[in-house]
Amino acid sequence: MRRFSLWVRDNPVVADSVLALLLFALDLSALPDSSHKPVYLLFALLLPLPVIVRRVYPRTAALTLFVLSQLSIGVSGALGDPTLHPSALGLGLALYTLVAYVGRREGLFFLALLIADGVSTTLILGEDPASVIAFSITFYALCWTLAEFTGARHAYDTEVQARLAVADYDRERRAHDAVAAERTRIARELHDVVAHAVSVMIVQADGARYTLRRDPDAAERALGTIAGTGREALRELRRTVALLRTEHAPDDLPQHGTAGIAGVVEMMRGTGLAVDLELSGELDDVPPEVSLGVHRVVQEALTNTLRHAGAHPKAWVTVRRVADRVHIEVVDTGGVPVQTAITGSGLGLVGMRERVAVLGGTMEAGRDPSGKWRVVAEVPVYREAP
Repeated sequence: MRRFSLWVRDNPVVADSVLALLLFALDLSALPDSSHKPVYLLFALLLPLPVIVRRVYPRTAALTLFVLSQLSIGVSGALGDPTLHPSALGLGLALYTLVAYVGRREGLFFLALLIADGVSTTLILGEDPASVIAFSITFYALCWTLAEFTGARHAYDTEVQARLAVADYDRERRAHDAVAAERTRIARELHDVVAHAVSVMIVQADGARYTLRRDPDAAERALGTIAGTGREALRELRRTVALLRTEHAPDDLPQHGTAGIAGVVEMMRGTGLAVDLELSGELDDVPPEVSLGVHRVVQEALTNTLRHAGAHPKAWVTVRRVADRVHIEVVDTGGVPVQTAITGSGLGLVGMRERVAVLGGTMEAGRDPSGKWRVVAEVPVYREAP
């Protein structure tokens, strides 16, 4: 039943055709009273026709119905036939349609025409003015009132549909933003793992090639560093891929802490990068996501130092926790890269800024007045609830 009602609502011509047939039947009931039956039957056929398209073309249907009504009154007056067409009630339907589906301004204009129609009917057919006025006021007031209720319901339905459309758009946008944020997070994680490992492995491979014949022990140490870095990178990649295979991030994220930072520094020292490390505060007692973020910032900053800080780079790493914030500072000599230095994509700093921003912190990077390159970040230990 509900499906049928929805179909009728979406096909207004069907329901209005039924109304037109009812108006035609009313006219046929008055046909025996007419003294000029062929003329009466002709207008009985014509008057209901505009009702069929009253909701499809409301203005045209109303005007056509009014003109036909005036013609029928004029012809009946000329022929001396006082029989009225009951289908003229369709004028009230036209008024209702204009007010409900078009607007009050069109409804008022049409109401003025209907008043003129009532006056002309009284004058031409000699009807009782009081009865005509009383019936017209009652009938058209009822039509207008019903139209107001229908118009209000249509306005409410339109507003609900608009809100549903906005809600659907917001839901799709949030889903798209969530997917984009997840892709950015995975891309950032892969960049940090791969860029760091590959940079260390390339530097070590170049060093091993140069010292293979002159210093086999140094070459062997470099190859050992390459192997260790590769295994560590493989473990990190497996963990990142595991994130992709699960719907939610695992609760057992690795806690890097001071040992993780020291491990990164020691690995970079193995590549020939001189690094001074200073750790202070309770760095092992922070949430895993903060620990990972601090670890990645130090790792990426030292990787950039290895790439871009010249032939004999040196870096100073300071990580300290003060109250509920972790301060990170990585400074290097900021030298000019040698010709064999590894070129970067420029995404390292972007990734660090994104990671720090996700954790609710701030980061700055650039050269200081002495020419050294400085990366400074501050991350809250616990994010405030939104």
